[in-house]
Amino acid sequence: MCGIVGLFLKNPDYQADLGRYITSMLGEMSERGPDSSGIALYRQPSPEGYIKITLQTADPAFDWQTLSAEIATAMGDVLEPRQVSSHCVIAVAAKPGDIRTWLSENYPDIRIVSVGLAIEIFKDVGLPDDVTARFGIAALEGTHALGHTRMATESAVTTEHSHPFSTGEDLCLVHNGSLSNHNQLRRWLRHRGMEFQTDNDTEVAANYLAHRLGTGASLREALEAGLVDLDGFFTFAIGTRDGFAVVRDAISCKPAVMAETDDWVAMASEYRSIAQLPGAKTATIWEPHPEVIYTWGSA
Repeated sequence: MCGIVGLFLKNPDYQADLGRYITSMLGEMSERGPDSSGIALYRQPSPEGYIKITLQTADPAFDWQTLSAEIATAMGDVLEPRQVSSHCVIAVAAKPGDIRTWLSENYPDIRIVSVGLAIEIFKDVGLPDDVTARFGIAALEGTHALGHTRMATESAVTTEHSHPFSTGEDLCLVHNGSLSNHNQLRRWLRHRGMEFQTDNDTEVAANYLAHRLGTGASLREALEAGLVDLDGFFTFAIGTRDGFAVVRDAISCKPAVMAETDDWVAMASEYRSIAQLPGAKTATIWEPHPEVIYTWGSA
């Protein structure tokens, strides 16, 4: 089943409460996915010349300060790391590709969860209320966020198999559904230089979008191509630095509902996640149509 939620705040006055809103929205989806949960937030862009990276490890005693010092020595200045449970957010004055290479050579057990100017991703095994409490999501501010709670159907229940998946700078994807041709597409993408951390079909979709964007396509063009190349059932929510997008396959058997007011735009697998938002009673509400791409911000 799985449950997905998304919230884009048009009114800056609401940004201080983004974490509280998205936490509550995802909590309403608990029955759709008991295995693992995750949140992507867009907040506090890194200073000019720095890239923001979210890292994750299974070692609860890992020394993030030492890692940050080593990265600074090897590549460039590192701002004070912010450890959040098993994750850590750091800002580095270096290129993302250089950081990926250095980490794979020196700390292969450390996973890069997200890279960008604004994105931060926190995910783990467990129910939404437990995972969001573990990472203190409710206290975080920001402009927009996506969330996912997973019912595993085709790959392992682990932190790395959890959504959201981020495979490009400030790009992430959450997915309700299943892709039938993900193994074929994974081979196709690997031949074009894309790397994978898991055997999850959603990571294939995320890498597909990153590949298309890397060849110069706009997000809309990448999603239009995906509607042709991705075979299966899906509702996707995609986050970018400045907005988010929603698209469903031609059959649209995976549920989705959207709502919009002057202050925000929201989507969820079920309306109960949206109903608690301020102004929901007067929102414009609709079910996204098959193969129609909906975007907000500059997504």
